[in-house]
Amino acid sequence: MASRYWVVSLPVHNSASTLWNNLQDQISKHSFDTPLYRFNIPNLRVGTLDSLLALSDDLLKSNAFIEGVSHKIRRQIEELERVSGLETNALTVDGVPVDSYLTRFVWDEAKYPTMSPLREIVDGIHTQVAKIEDDLKVRVSEYNNVRGQLNAINRKQSGSLAVRDLSNLVKPEDIITSEHQVTLLAIVPKYSQKDWLSSYETLTSYVVPRSSKKLYEDNEYALYTVTLFGRVADNFRTSARERGFQVRDFEYSPEAQENRKQELEKLVQDQDNLRSSLLQWCYASYGEVFSSWMHFCAVRVFAESILRYGLPPSFLACVLAPSVKGEKKVRTILEGLCDSANSTYWKTEDEGGAMAGLGGEADAHPYVSFTINIA
Repeated sequence: MASRYWVVSLPVHNSASTLWNNLQDQISKHSFDTPLYRFNIPNLRVGTLDSLLALSDDLLKSNAFIEGVSHKIRRQIEELERVSGLETNALTVDGVPVDSYLTRFVWDEAKYPTMSPLREIVDGIHTQVAKIEDDLKVRVSEYNNVRGQLNAINRKQSGSLAVRDLSNLVKPEDIITSEHQVTLLAIVPKYSQKDWLSSYETLTSYVVPRSSKKLYEDNEYALYTVTLFGRVADNFRTSARERGFQVRDFEYSPEAQENRKQELEKLVQDQDNLRSSLLQWCYASYGEVFSSWMHFCAVRVFAESILRYGLPPSFLACVLAPSVKGEKKVRTILEGLCDSANSTYWKTEDEGGAMAGLGGEADAHPYVSFTINIA
């Protein structure tokens, strides 16, 4: 599948079928590796020249917006597939791969009646795509919010012992809580463990001898228990801090631990559900946006062709996918078929043309031409 296409229109001087045959013949002779397709545009409502000129000014800006939304959804799909470990699915429009939809484009009369003014069609497409973009922002924000909560919990559970949640490291039998005695949790730097074991009993009075037990160790710290009389706990904390040991506040609660576990499980489930829902929505919405974009491109080709070649509408629209190496040759073929005495006027700046720099993204050529990047 090509990811970059040209949509062009050539002026028809005799018959469209003759011009199409000539184009096919020239491409097959001189650039046989360039796929070529007709781009079927219906007879749309022209309106006045002033309305076409005004519309033309807005087409470039609207095209950039619609293209941007399509790429935004596609990137979101790629990210969700990567996180989910899914194989990349071919993006489709109503079940048709996007490249096939483009190269076999058929105007949807039910959705965009051809008798509607061009401005109405363009504004309708812009409004629809803007609504989809707003929906995307809301859905992505909801998904990222849950993902952020999970990341925060995971950081607490995977950070160093100085900051992480200790509840999943402590068992009921590790804690003694009685009328007079308490068990404290001390965070000891790894290099200070000998110092801790030799000194903890003397940091204050009424420490239970040999009560310290190591529960866990990470790259920086070790987690130790120590049991002592509750009335000296504050003294112990102060003395421990002076020796470089941190006593963490901790209250063992089976209920709170179970609640945290259930909250984590719910967040994981919510994240999976939101990711799946967002991915399905993105698949469907990408198809909608891409379809809207191709109808927009058809209007754009039609309007630019009228402004370029005049009335009545008489042009051949087609889609090509030249390789980078074959671009110059294809441009030469297209220019030759224009049969324009003013073709040098339209050459790009490098070629010394007077129209260099005009037309924005629509390249300066003696025919209508612009590029569609679908990836």
